[in-house]
Amino acid sequence: MIQMIAIIPARGGSKGLADKNVKDLLGKPMIAYTIEAAVKSKNISEVIVSTDDQEIANIAVEAGAKCPFLRPKELASDNAMAVDNYIYTIERLNTEYGYKIDSFVVLQPTSPLRSVEDIDAAISLFLDKNADSVVSYVEESHPVTWHKHIDEYGRFENIFEDILANRQDNRKSYYPNGAIMVFKYDLVKSKQYYSADSYAYIMPKSRSVDIDYIDDFEYAEYLLGKSNAKA
Repeated sequence: MIQMIAIIPARGGSKGLADKNVKDLLGKPMIAYTIEAAVKSKNISEVIVSTDDQEIANIAVEAGAKCPFLRPKELASDNAMAVDNYIYTIERLNTEYGYKIDSFVVLQPTSPLRSVEDIDAAISLFLDKNADSVVSYVEESHPVTWHKHIDEYGRFENIFEDILANRQDNRKSYYPNGAIMVFKYDLVKSKQYYSADSYAYIMPKSRSVDIDYIDDFEYAEYLLGKSNAKA
């Protein structure tokens, strides 16, 4: 069976929700949900947490991940590009730690509702298609053509051609939910996430909460509590 590593990016700073990666979510740090799902995956051999924060590193190791080094502060700033951190992490693992990584999974800790079954299914799709990437997506509730920019005076600015239509007349659209990304390293090294051989792994809304703000966190808390009550 082909296996690959998982990278969980978790920087210490967060403006939307302070310390969200280690915030207590029904009795354990939020990042632990992602680590535990990754550890259970039949398609993942090792779980690597990429962080600039020693507290996060300690919590990650306790939850079952590895954190062989801290990332530089410049790769954890608000302006840092995630792709640069992936390249930095893979290069260090390959050159300094004896890894030979040609594909990998990214699992963001802000998606605690994604399941191990989601992870395994996305990786299986990646392998079956010999894909350059697989990215998890969720269906958009409303037509994307309804979106507008709003200027500083509160007036509407069109993004798309302004055509009136009922929702059912529009083709479905989807957006990335941030839960799972599976990449060939060569694609990421070229600073791309998509190619002609990229595929979507579709997830339901109930497992697609991406936590940026307190409202997201409280909704995830509600859904997890509801799920635990059924178990």
